[in-house]
Amino acid sequence: MEANKIMQMLEDTAYYRVSGTEGELKAAEYLKEKCEELGFEAHIEAFDVAMADIKKAVLIADGKEIPCKGFRLAGSADIEAPLYYMPADDPVSLMGCKDKIVLLDTGVGYWKYQDILKNGAVGLITYDGNANFEDCDMDLKELRPHVSNGVKIPCVNINAKSAIELIRNDVQNVRIILEQEEYTGQSHNVVMDIPGETDEVIVLTAHYDTVPTSVGVYDNMSGSVGILAVAEYFAKNPNHYSLRFVWCGSEERGLLGSKAYCAAHKEELEKVVLNVNLDMIGSIMGKFIAVCSCEDKMVHFIEYLSGIEGFGLKARQDVYSSDSTPFADNGVPSLSFARIAPNHTVSIHNRYDTMDVMKSEHMAKDIDFITKFVDLMANAKKCPVSREIPDKVKEKLDVYMARKRG
Repeated sequence: MEANKIMQMLEDTAYYRVSGTEGELKAAEYLKEKCEELGFEAHIEAFDVAMADIKKAVLIADGKEIPCKGFRLAGSADIEAPLYYMPADDPVSLMGCKDKIVLLDTGVGYWKYQDILKNGAVGLITYDGNANFEDCDMDLKELRPHVSNGVKIPCVNINAKSAIELIRNDVQNVRIILEQEEYTGQSHNVVMDIPGETDEVIVLTAHYDTVPTSVGVYDNMSGSVGILAVAEYFAKNPNHYSLRFVWCGSEERGLLGSKAYCAAHKEELEKVVLNVNLDMIGSIMGKFIAVCSCEDKMVHFIEYLSGIEGFGLKARQDVYSSDSTPFADNGVPSLSFARIAPNHTVSIHNRYDTMDVMKSEHMAKDIDFITKFVDLMANAKKCPVSREIPDKVKEKLDVYMARKRG
């Protein structure tokens, strides 16, 4: 695919594509149209997602209102309590949560939330952004259903600058007022097939949704355009294995699109020999990586191909926080390709993820390498990795999926 065509598609879709919104559906329809332009039929598969509209979110610290955004799906409440700053989650620090509204340095994962609940917290404050930036952006976060497990306390998110001021000013009491309407909405996956000589399948995935504060050119319309470019290649070239392309919605909310796909196509997964996922490529800075949730022989193969092609990368066996993980968790050998940029040069999940962080030459080179890799896999007489997930990868999947502590 020509570089100017790649960059035009990135520009065409540089708008908010948040899970369950019209923007996400608009992007799904755009991708479906691009598949059809290549001569392939594509369809959109809807799946349910929990949604919420925040009606009111207020944080008052010792009588002063602090700008905040309420967590979606965290219920509605009006509660006042002493502020407790908890920078670590060791047993001693957790003891201080009782009857407090807790300020965290990190996000809210399953085990941390359950520990905080167990120790009696009545509310949560998180923060994001950068205290050194001029802006005071705040992400619109959510208390994911698998994290809350049905038990909700009010949560709000503030900017890093505000968090610093809470501690600097020795704020004693805070009040959270949170009102929201929760309901069930729909997100969408886009699915397209290229038949091969066998009914065994290689599935290529990329998510196309964004967080609420970003238009997500790098994260991850770059990957979505990437697999579309791979599809264009196979419109003109043969493939032994059948190929399925899945553009996943709602990845940013906990890999919901790929989880929904795996649940809806569970029997078909028996025929899937490999999943290749793209999540963030083509950035102006950054190193290219391959994370393989399969036998380590794939790591060695990718490193071998890197040398043959003169394309620098670092490969490892691990679990990657993207749409390859639900496939691996369902027994499908999986891997993710990404170009990971240093945070101080290219950042994600904020207003700065725009066309400005992309480089057309890097997009073209990344896609060229990925296409050569997929071509080798698609035309192999037998997939070089067995359909078995190694035990050490399974252990990491258990931790990632919160089935056990890390």
